[in-house]
Amino acid sequence: MEALKKELKEELIKALNIEDLSPEDIDSSAPLFGEGLGLDSIDALEIILLLERKYGIRLEKPEGAKEIFYSIDTLADFIEKNRK
Repeated sequence: MEALKKELKEELIKALNIEDLSPEDIDSSAPLFGEGLGLDSIDALEIILLLERKYGIRLEKPEGAKEIFYSIDTLADFIEKNRK
């Protein structure tokens, strides 16, 4: 699971062009949106694309994405349970 979290951090940095951060700078339990990393709705779309391309996961209910996308921890947990 730790390897997946590190991979997710690296993928997010690349996909969202957050060049001023390294994977070690991102707290796995910190919120990704709002006061945490400060991501926005455009970034959420990028995360959805990342899930589809890299992990073969399609979000059936986008309204449930808020809980899934809360932090690296919640995202990694979702990927572990749903990856194809």
